[in-house]
Amino acid sequence: MADNGYQQMIFVNLPVKDLDVSKKFFGELGYSFNEQFCDETTACLVISDTIFAMLITEPRFGEFAIKPIADATRSTEVLLCLSAESREKVDELADRALAAGGSPAKDPQDFGQMYGRSFQDPDGHHWEVMWMDPAAVQG
Repeated sequence: MADNGYQQMIFVNLPVKDLDVSKKFFGELGYSFNEQFCDETTACLVISDTIFAMLITEPRFGEFAIKPIADATRSTEVLLCLSAESREKVDELADRALAAGGSPAKDPQDFGQMYGRSFQDPDGHHWEVMWMDPAAVQG
């Protein structure tokens, strides 16, 4: 694709059982919400300038889905991976998630030039937080 200055965005849509619980959880991780795209059934979680997660109550989500909604506490419907600028930032976000009511997803992964931890949010969605050594990525 040609670089015309356009910043492509991603809006990940996630079904949630209790919107208030989800908003509280992600708020405790330090994220904000774009109130312009929030109502009683949906909250627009701002992860970065170009990454958003639309937290949508299951009944409303079902209006868009063409297949049954996966129960993320029983099966994996998606793995969400966020980059971090350092090992310390990986630990900071994962520790905040666990303190806010999230649960561990799997053991930390340390490959020297790559380090990651994971957690599950209150709805069971699996989140990975990864750091990669910039020198290793360039090489």
